[in-house]
Amino acid sequence: MSKKIIGRYIVTDPKICHGQPVFRGTRILVADVLEQVASGMAWESIVDEWRSAISKEAIAEAVKLASKAFISHAPELAVA
Repeated sequence: MSKKIIGRYIVTDPKICHGQPVFRGTRILVADVLEQVASGMAWESIVDEWRSAISKEAIAEAVKLASKAFISHAPELAVA
């Protein structure tokens, strides 16, 4: 597996965080930021918490990609 560019701000690289999606140029896991968004944390607060290593635009990209993934995989998640 090699480095993959998922979006303008998100990449995967097997040498960084075991290949989990991170924000480009950081070791900040996309999943961690999405959890902060899901908990209702203000995006400005998320940016501040990560000391501006990510931007609101990067968060928006993560939310958009997560939404697309959810829509694509929703049938698999349905409870029988």
